Amino acid sequence: MDFRSNRLSIAEAKEMDMVNYLSALGHEPSKIRNNDFWYLSPLRDEKTPSFKVNRKLNRWYDHGLGKGGNLIDFAIRYHGCTVGELLQSLSGNLSLQKPVFHQPLKVEEAENRITILRDCTLSSYALLHYLSQRRISVEVADRYCREVHYELGGKTYYGIGFKNDLGGYEIRNAYFKASSSPKGMTTFDNDADEVVVFEGFTDFLSFKSIHRNEPEERFDFAVLNSVSFFEKARPFMERHEAIRLYLDRDTAGQNYSRYALSLSEKYRDESSLYRHYKDFNDWAVNFGKPVKKQLKPKL
Repeated sequence: MDFRSNRLSIAEAKEMDMVNYLSALGHEPSKIRNNDFWYLSPLRDEKTPSFKVNRKLNRWYDHGLGKGGNLIDFAIRYHGCTVGELLQSLSGNLSLQKPVFHQPLKVEEAENRITILRDCTLSSYALLHYLSQRRISVEVADRYCREVHYELGGKTYYGIGFKNDLGGYEIRNAYFKASSSPKGMTTFDNDADEVVVFEGFTDFLSFKSIHRNEPEERFDFAVLNSVSFFEKARPFMERHEAIRLYLDRDTAGQNYSRYALSLSEKYRDESSLYRHYKDFNDWAVNFGKPVKKQLKPKL
């Protein structure tokens, strides 16, 4: 794919919303005060947020580094690239130009975080029934998930918990979809030549359920848990000889699939398998049924 004829200009890149750009990279604000969005610095390790974006001015300042500027100033420092390389990347990555998958964190959400109380083997009838509805093998789910009990807003709940590489959980039940901090991707390294990539863990569990009789070491796996972690997942993905993408069939997922194909011939978009459905799990649930006229969301 050649973006040279339709590359963003420097002025256009500077006008891109900095908060949405950071969200696309997997960075969400720790707190919001009026127009100021405060982050743990994406440019260095820290425990107290000191990286500020003024959304009205669309400018950033890292108090720990004593440096700031516009989106281009940040991006070339963050990626370690030239301005030309950045503009080419932004031109190809449609999801960054048109952020469709994240909204800025609200203050209420920051104050209403999930606290994990305990985790145990999956045993709740409601959760096992939910897995059955999603056509996911309980044996497979047992291998990769835990029953997580958590507190939210002073009340206690439970759900199917899928742990990420940072120790946080993606949590699902029939009525609720959430994440505990820290949020990140989940990888399984079996020293394979190919890696299979999913956006959500129910897609991964569906794939493993369908292929449960195949050798474990056939593939490595990456579950992004959000397409915003695509860039962070690239070093793991691109060390493989082949990268098989099973991303969602929504706008964000397809934008990232197209972007990936422009990066390397290693990437393969496998989503045509479920082209009439939202994602791999939606296809698996409805396999053998008449093709739906419209995509429907899943929890």
